[in-house]
Amino acid sequence: MRRYLPIVIVVVLVGAGALTWSQLQTSTTTTSTTTTKPVPHYPTAPLTGLTDVSGLSVERPALIVKIENTPDALPQWGVDQADVVYEEIVNGGITRLAAIFNSHAPAKVGPVRSVRPTDTQIVWPLGGIFAYSGGAAYAVASISTAPVKLVDESSAGAAMFRDPTRYAPHNLYAAASGLFAFGGTPVPPPALFTYRSAKTAPTGPKVSSVVVPFPSIYPVTWTWNTATLSWDRTLFGAADITGTHVRESPKNVVVMYVNYVNGIGTMASYGDLQGHGTATVFTDGTMVRGTWSRGSAKSDVVTFQTANGKPIALTPGQTWVELLNVGAIVTVKK
Repeated sequence: MRRYLPIVIVVVLVGAGALTWSQLQTSTTTTSTTTTKPVPHYPTAPLTGLTDVSGLSVERPALIVKIENTPDALPQWGVDQADVVYEEIVNGGITRLAAIFNSHAPAKVGPVRSVRPTDTQIVWPLGGIFAYSGGAAYAVASISTAPVKLVDESSAGAAMFRDPTRYAPHNLYAAASGLFAFGGTPVPPPALFTYRSAKTAPTGPKVSSVVVPFPSIYPVTWTWNTATLSWDRTLFGAADITGTHVRESPKNVVVMYVNYVNGIGTMASYGDLQGHGTATVFTDGTMVRGTWSRGSAKSDVVTFQTANGKPIALTPGQTWVELLNVGAIVTVKK
């Protein structure tokens, strides 16, 4: 008996609408579904307005470190990693820094120096931790009224250390991570500024450089860097370079005109940050003139407004606040 095998005929259509062999193969496979992963949401760092991928900025308080600003202090360490830096006039007419950390915790910050009465005005709305080397009785009494966790050299333990390659008193440094371990409130700290979105351009005349005329040898020049889109800092006639070889170059420079009670450069002098005054903001290569104001409560943050009462919006990133004495004249080059 003859056996007949079944014949399978494959018809391939030729012409318009015909399928190729690979298409025929594809048509016989099962289509798999693709799942879309959710886009992660990262918080915004309260003191810079930048996206914080680590999330640490909303899990810890502000850390304010007093830093020396004399020629003997250079190079300074860690200042480029601060979220906000206040520059203030202290006794003798020299300037000193109050560097505020939240987003980053550099391993070496300093040189750390003593507290001054203006610092009490700065830290009231922030709370958190205040780190300093020590200070005169009147200055320590002043900062003790503020809602901060005080940490000085005698209580810091391993969080402060002396660099044997430098001479005292310009050789005391702090480890930010060790200082954060002391704890502080509130967590996170309140925002100090209003920030603009990337789609919003600032309004104001273009500026290439500005000189902030602090007393004696302490005038500071800020030059707009079109490559980094930040303000390069020049101090004592030279580029301000940190101990890690980074140019000090924040996104914003805020000149806040304040009254120094008891005179400029005296022992009991302090910048009065209560009430209101004038301010000039330098951001994104432009200059915005306006005002600053702060309510009667010490816990209120300072607000900055344009002449028509709208908030002055800064570029997200580091901000330096120059506490310049009332009556000083800033030199601007367009």
